[in-house]
Amino acid sequence: MSLPAALLPALLLGLLWPGAIRCRSPPNRLPSGLRQRRWDATLFARSVARLPSERRDTARDGDYLLGIKRLRRLYCNVGIGFHIQVLPDALSPPDSCVSSVGLLEISPVERGVVSIFGVRSGLFVAMNSKGKLYGSTHFNDECKFKEILLPNNYNAYESRIYPGMYIALSKNGRTKKGNKVSPTMTVTHFLPRI
Repeated sequence: MSLPAALLPALLLGLLWPGAIRCRSPPNRLPSGLRQRRWDATLFARSVARLPSERRDTARDGDYLLGIKRLRRLYCNVGIGFHIQVLPDALSPPDSCVSSVGLLEISPVERGVVSIFGVRSGLFVAMNSKGKLYGSTHFNDECKFKEILLPNNYNAYESRIYPGMYIALSKNGRTKKGNKVSPTMTVTHFLPRI
């Protein structure tokens, strides 16, 4: 049985005698029965999560926001302003117009780390050890980027395995090498747009 013997009587008492612990309901709130059931479920979930006999997975951060995918276009306000798109040979911006080619799927890999996937091309954004951006068909460590929120509400994307290398666009809209830029430069500032 997964529940310890000490928790079982308390659980049965709560199920058999629902009026055991009640408080007065302030006006304009949920009815006490509904609120009590929600509170009981919350307490039960918290107590089960803290059971010493039942070890939870120690790598809980690995499941951080698992499955949540944001469909966005990454806008960089350099030159005339560009949305980046992923192509088989490289990363390059389309014209300043918004197109379905520039649609990216940003999904979390771990806390503060994301992967960027080109929806149309089916390629992941990746950065090699020299700071060059490319499109990868398979997900690997070079496809992981730290998403950093900047004070101006833009995001900077730093390579996870090559610290100090950032995704950047030049004023012409071409990609820049990640080791030639810093997060203070506007060429590394991206605004995720819907």
